[in-house]
Amino acid sequence: MTRNNRRNVTDYLDDGRTMATYTVPDMHGSSGGGVGAYLLHRAKPHLPPWIGLAGTGIAGALGNWRWEGSAGAGVGLTLASVALTGATWWAGKSTSQQRRLHSAVTVAAGSAWVTAACLAGPTAGSIDDMFLMGGPVVALSWNVRMMLRHNPEGAVNGSSDGGLLEKVGLARAQIGAAKVEPNRVTAPLAVVAGEQTNDDVTKALARIASALDLPTSAVRYTPDAGSSRRGELVIVPEDMLADVVEWEGPSNLGGSIAEPLVIGRYDDGAPLVVWLPGDPDAERNSTHVLVAGGTGSGKGDAALNLLTEVLSRRDVIVWFSDPKAFQDFAPLRPGLDWAAEGGTDTEVMVEAVKAVIPARTRWLGAHGYRQWVPAAAQQQNDPAHSCQSARACGCAGMPFLVAWFEEAANTLRALGDDAFTGIAQEARSAGISLIVSLQRPSYDQMSTSTRASLPSVIALGCDPRDEGFCLPDTVLDAGAHPGAWGNRRPGYCYTVSPGIPEDRYPSPGRTRRFTLRAVPVMQQLATWAQHNGAHADPITAGAAAGVAGQAYAGRSSDSPTAQPAALRAVQEGDDMTEYGGGLLVDLEDAGIDADAELPEAEDGDDAPIFGQETGRKPSPEEARRFFAEALADFEAAGQMVVGPKDFMDWCDRHNLSRPWVSERLKEAAMDGRLEATNTTGRWRIVPVLTAA
Repeated sequence: MTRNNRRNVTDYLDDGRTMATYTVPDMHGSSGGGVGAYLLHRAKPHLPPWIGLAGTGIAGALGNWRWEGSAGAGVGLTLASVALTGATWWAGKSTSQQRRLHSAVTVAAGSAWVTAACLAGPTAGSIDDMFLMGGPVVALSWNVRMMLRHNPEGAVNGSSDGGLLEKVGLARAQIGAAKVEPNRVTAPLAVVAGEQTNDDVTKALARIASALDLPTSAVRYTPDAGSSRRGELVIVPEDMLADVVEWEGPSNLGGSIAEPLVIGRYDDGAPLVVWLPGDPDAERNSTHVLVAGGTGSGKGDAALNLLTEVLSRRDVIVWFSDPKAFQDFAPLRPGLDWAAEGGTDTEVMVEAVKAVIPARTRWLGAHGYRQWVPAAAQQQNDPAHSCQSARACGCAGMPFLVAWFEEAANTLRALGDDAFTGIAQEARSAGISLIVSLQRPSYDQMSTSTRASLPSVIALGCDPRDEGFCLPDTVLDAGAHPGAWGNRRPGYCYTVSPGIPEDRYPSPGRTRRFTLRAVPVMQQLATWAQHNGAHADPITAGAAAGVAGQAYAGRSSDSPTAQPAALRAVQEGDDMTEYGGGLLVDLEDAGIDADAELPEAEDGDDAPIFGQETGRKPSPEEARRFFAEALADFEAAGQMVVGPKDFMDWCDRHNLSRPWVSERLKEAAMDGRLEATNTTGRWRIVPVLTAA
């Protein structure tokens, strides 16, 4: 008893598209009748040329019986042959050039033979020889063409796209064998040499997306770095980012900061990862990160994804500034090594980061590290590299440092658009990663030097006019379009960073969402970081304390709820008040001599210029002592940046006059007790031990 198994057989057109699919009996276990049926079915696609040949012979014989020797029939048959050949050429304009020519030649040859056979007879002269020799050749040429229809190599001349490229203005471009992955198709593309370039492809991406009925971000093109006419076309047919994924915890608790940080997923489901430290083995450089996105774009969630990943690693410390009083980051605050709420605290943190760079690079160089690697965070026992003598120093390791400035536009307005330039240019070799987060990284907020020194960017939805501030032109040309999202797709982002393949740069991703259910997990993570995370090494802590004094105390691990002294609250106020109120002006532009003595109140004034009228002018010795006490008071309170307004209040409290303040400030700067900051009228207190 035979089995009735059957299978599908597919025939293909010239351009590789499916022409027809047949269901035929399976050869295995079939009877003789099954084999015959299978062979007949396989022969069917090759029979039409031979049937056409037989029909041509019959038509010639019947025409001769009807019109032999007729002059009128000869004229009519000739005109019909020409018309039929022309119609075939016209009808083939939508096919390939080879198929069009082959069809026209076949029709012309067949109709010419029929005309000759009808008038002279199918067996007259050499007419029968032409039929017997030429007819099978033409039929066999179509059989050969049919066998070559399916190209297993996948390289076809501009027709495997079904006419798509021609529709979008890329006619005659060649598409190679496509690599099909789950929800991602990648195909090599080559445009016509000398007529088209990769720029023509990038300009056509929107039209390709329209033709495929896909969003613009679903079609990307990555040019070949070694060619101006070749690249890879990537199509993602389904948006896998539409479903929100909530954050449930860090990806690698207790791992190294050198391992990838998972912050979301790409539109094809692949994990979205970034690296902060460099890796000499992988030839990956250390990086700084710009997090940019408009209001409502999900920038806060993107920052939380990155910060929770950083805090979950064992060999990193975080210095974090947030002028919004840690509104989004409060559960993680105990896990930070240093936290500042803006104003003078952030100003001190910026100066501290600048100060630790040379200290850390000196230590790394003394221990044989050209850049920070995980081994640098471990105790140093290698006798080949010693910071003290020929024997191993045995000193503590140096963890990686992340200096994070959230809502950085606030800091840049107060400190100037170059506030981070020095850090961005020098910190990477010191094992420091600068992270700057702001809504609009335009050149009127951040200097071009700073922006050029931030190699990595997480670009969320923005105004279309701001795309060029966030992403490189090459990524925008490849299909990235964050302006299309605005604030309608929270968490959608493009990520450009060392370690990520360049063909991933124009691929959209989405960060995970943080909800109220994430708060307990974030609190547990902060507690874990307190007890298991790294603490600042003596080199970093010493350099920071040398600038910040008691404003920097390091992370406490005494209790799950303990907070370091540096995490004190500051009074609320506008940005200018935090930095000294209305005295944040350029004194030279205002016509004010900063070195001149402050004026006394004059008779007849409605009110004293500097508060109480009954103040006295102390002796020089007494003035120096009072000024030293004032600086000590500020330092004890953790206020390491001071200005004239601060001394006015202090003098009011002590019932003292002020004409000597400017002179004392100059003397303190000469003695090394004060240092000028980037802001006019603001001085940074140098801690006593450092000044001595």
